[in-house]
Amino acid sequence: MIERILITRTDRIGDVVLSTPVFSALRKRYPKAYIAALIASSNRHLLEGNPNLDEVILYDKGRRHKSWLSTCRFARALRTRRFDVVVNLHANNRVHWISFLAGIPMRIGYRKRNAFLLTHTLPDEKWKGRRHESEYNFDLLRFLDIPLPSQMDLHLPLQHSSLEKLQAVLENENFSLDKPYIVIHPSASCPSRLWRAERYAKVGDILSKQWGVRVILVAGSGSDSIFTDRVLSFMRSNPLNLAGKLSLGMLAWLLKESRLFISNDSGPMHMAAALNVHLVAIFGRNKPGLGPKRWKPLGMNSSYIQKDVGCIECAAHRCNLGFLCLDEVKVEDVLREIERHVECFAC
Repeated sequence: MIERILITRTDRIGDVVLSTPVFSALRKRYPKAYIAALIASSNRHLLEGNPNLDEVILYDKGRRHKSWLSTCRFARALRTRRFDVVVNLHANNRVHWISFLAGIPMRIGYRKRNAFLLTHTLPDEKWKGRRHESEYNFDLLRFLDIPLPSQMDLHLPLQHSSLEKLQAVLENENFSLDKPYIVIHPSASCPSRLWRAERYAKVGDILSKQWGVRVILVAGSGSDSIFTDRVLSFMRSNPLNLAGKLSLGMLAWLLKESRLFISNDSGPMHMAAALNVHLVAIFGRNKPGLGPKRWKPLGMNSSYIQKDVGCIECAAHRCNLGFLCLDEVKVEDVLREIERHVECFAC
């Protein structure tokens, strides 16, 4: 009898957001079960407050649980929760060991990275990119008698405490959420997803002038913030640069109240999609498993742009064509796509 279920997803922002339909499906199939999610501590705001979860367990691989000794202690503490089953949605070496050391009887995952530690496995074929990531998540749930739903409903909780913190940041910038604005997220973890900084700037300037909106730039810290500074250097309007200043909870509120979100293929793109924000995403690489067939935004107000430049095989970040697929996406293409969302400026 399954009474306590653990789902693990310790990778990135978008992966966690795209896993949220799993929790609602589990709650529907096992309404009285105790359902928990184990995620990276940096992603806590993506799940805390999710109505389909009884607990969010945080794993801090970068700091608190960096050593194998601390990971073993983490697994030992997890053992006391007496989970009946764990589903590892992402094939991760440490998570497989944690599941095993925690003594969870039924351990479900993909047949890679120490899969001998699992009891139920499937081959990992996500790299083929034949379906969307949200659909792939349900492959492993077959072992729990949970079918693929007819519709993927993403969920992103909004915490009032995060709203208060965001309002404090905006007050320091002499801005408020009741003013019309759009959000641009120009940075990315890989150069194969980076559209030109000057083109982001031009789109922002045009929308600022034509629609009377403030442009807000967002990004993480470090190199992400540096790229955002490049965009800022090209802009002639008066954008608000919040790169490196927002938690994920604060970003969620900023996205929710925005008129439009423009982004590359990124985690915040999936956050905006979960909130049904009007968004235009810019995709470059078309390598199986990396393109929009697997990673496109799922929101009802979402759309994306991608250009086919005739590559026989996509080399992704090792491209020797100067990322021609991204270069072929012009400012006019993005503006044309935005016209499909033009009603959002009339609200």
